[in-house]
Amino acid sequence: MSSLAISLPRAARNNPLAATGAVLVVIFVVFALFAPWIAPQDPAHIDLASRLMPPSSSHWCGTDELGRDILSRIIYGSRISMLVGSSVVAVSLAVGLIIGSIAGYYGGRIDRFVNVVLMNAFMSFPGILLAIAFVAFRGPGIFNLVLALSLGGWVGYARLVRGQVLSAREREFVEAAKALGAGDLRIIVRHILPNIIQPIIVQAAIGMAGAILAEATMSFLGLGVPPPTASWGTMLNDGRAHLFDAPHLVIFPALAVMLAVLSFNFIGDALRDYLDPRSRMEVGL
Repeated sequence: MSSLAISLPRAARNNPLAATGAVLVVIFVVFALFAPWIAPQDPAHIDLASRLMPPSSSHWCGTDELGRDILSRIIYGSRISMLVGSSVVAVSLAVGLIIGSIAGYYGGRIDRFVNVVLMNAFMSFPGILLAIAFVAFRGPGIFNLVLALSLGGWVGYARLVRGQVLSAREREFVEAAKALGAGDLRIIVRHILPNIIQPIIVQAAIGMAGAILAEATMSFLGLGVPPPTASWGTMLNDGRAHLFDAPHLVIFPALAVMLAVLSFNFIGDALRDYLDPRSRMEVGL
C-alpha cells in the first residue's frame, strides 16, 4: 500500500493528462451515482417562464426551450452515458473474449471461419449503421441501445484476443499445463487469459470513450433513451434549433461529451504506456 501511495503521485507528475482524465472520470461517476443529491433541480421540471435563459446564478448553465435546468440535465445525463458505455464495453468484451479465445486456441477451420467469415462480415458494415438498423427495428431504450452498440463492438476485442491467444498458446507454461492433464477451459481461463489481460484492459478503456460517443450519436439521432430522460445526445439535438440565439444549449452538453471521451482516451493511453515495460522504463514509472 505504501509503494502504491508513492507511485500514484509520481505517475500523476509524469503523466498529468492521465491524472486529469482520472479526475474527470471520478467526477462523472460521482454525478452518475449521486445525481438526485447533486443536481440542483429536477431535470424534467418544465418552467416556460424561464425558457432559454442564459447562464446565471440561479441556473449555472442556463435553461433549455422548456425552461429545464441544463446543469441538472447534464448531471443526470452522465448516468446514461456511464451506464450505456460500461454495459457496451462489458458485453462486447465478454463476447470478444469467448469468440477470440476459441478461435485463437483451437485454430484450424474454427479460426478460419471466425477470422475470415464472421469477423470480416461484421467489419464490412459500419458499426453505427448496424446499431441504427437494430434500434430502428427493435425500438429505442437502454437495453436495445446496449445490444445495438455491442453488435459490432465485440469484433475489435475478438481480434485482439485471438492474436494474443495465438501467441500465448505456444508458450512453455501452456505446454506444461497440457502435460499435467489440464483441460482446455482451465488452460484458457487460468493460464492464458491472465497473461494477455494487459492489452485488453487498454482496449476496454479506449472502448469506453467510443461507446460514450456512440451513445451520444444515437441519442442525437433520436434512437437513444426516450424523452424526458436526460441524455447528452438528446440535449444536443434539442439545442441545435437554438444554436445562434441560445448557444449554451449546445455548448455545455458538447463539453460534457468531449470531456468524457477525452478522459477515457487519456486513461487508455496512460495504461498502454504503464503496462508496457519498455515504455514504463522510459518514463521512469
